[in-house]
Amino acid sequence: MIPCVSACSGFLLACLLAFTLQIFYFSPLSPDLLELPPASALPTNKHLQEVTKLGEGFLDRPEDVVVDRDGILYTAVRDGWIKRMHKNGSWENWKKIDSDALLGIATSKEGGLIVCDAEKGLLKVSEDGVVVLATHINDGSKIRFADEVIESSDGSLYFSVASTKFGFHDWYLDVLEAKPHGQLLKYDPSLNETSILLDGLCFPNGVALSREEDYLVFCETWKYRCQKYWLKGIDKGKTEIFIDNLPGGPDNIYLAPDGSFWIAVLQVASKGLEFVHRSKPSKHLVASFPKLVNLVIGVKRKATVVNVAADGKITRKFDDPDGKVMSFVTTAFEFEDHLYLGSLNTNFIGKLPLNPTNS
Repeated sequence: MIPCVSACSGFLLACLLAFTLQIFYFSPLSPDLLELPPASALPTNKHLQEVTKLGEGFLDRPEDVVVDRDGILYTAVRDGWIKRMHKNGSWENWKKIDSDALLGIATSKEGGLIVCDAEKGLLKVSEDGVVVLATHINDGSKIRFADEVIESSDGSLYFSVASTKFGFHDWYLDVLEAKPHGQLLKYDPSLNETSILLDGLCFPNGVALSREEDYLVFCETWKYRCQKYWLKGIDKGKTEIFIDNLPGGPDNIYLAPDGSFWIAVLQVASKGLEFVHRSKPSKHLVASFPKLVNLVIGVKRKATVVNVAADGKITRKFDDPDGKVMSFVTTAFEFEDHLYLGSLNTNFIGKLPLNPTNS
């Protein structure tokens, strides 16, 4: 009997040792603690449950949405298609890219789109086809996780690299690790060069230009804040906080016609599981098991977008508090008094009137 007990004890000890090694020694993380901001005091509403669904069933998780000056809507989806909706409401498979990691898109003044491919880099997509603009930075390092892009009036492209350590399909590991692996880059088309404007950022995501193009606003998702980067004037090259303690992690950001900004914000952690981000052992444990990662992520459980004035104050907020219609909203783009909402958890684009009494 005693030899049997000893054998069982040895087996359990070996299993415990193997489990511990798997979690800590082979962990993909070297985490820091992350104190998420307190719950937002802003009142909740259900406005995002009132959207009209565009392209339902034709779209597969349309992360970003833009509308060009002719009123044609564009989005990039998970099967690699750039799809567009004409003003008459008809949809078209426009251009195909061999990728499931298409993220931010921006219209170009020369026509067509600039597209962030989280695996390939920065692309130009036009009627003539697809051209790769940038795959590496001037220092020779590869562009790892191109996320969002905006074009300035002089043709320069400003774009974010969310993480230089983790890829698009492992994005939440960057949140769990809570170390600044992100970059803000600039592509100069006249020189065909890509340079680093800022390094060591906390999952930089959306990028937007001010109306006068004197500064950029970029989002740092797991810091729940957006920062300004000055492009002109006496503060050129400096950064400052634009808004912090947002009611979620900011994803994409777009300039509104009135000079304010629309920001899609994410519920980074599921309610009741925020403690994971304050415990290194918990982070190692979650990172080792994909099912636990899916449990901790809160992005599919609700949706929120906010409008932030140029002075950094929230003026409007729209919610779907329980994800009944919209969840994991990543983009809010304003065009002709409507918001167009992209999501990584829907098969449609949401369209919401901003002045419903006038619609």
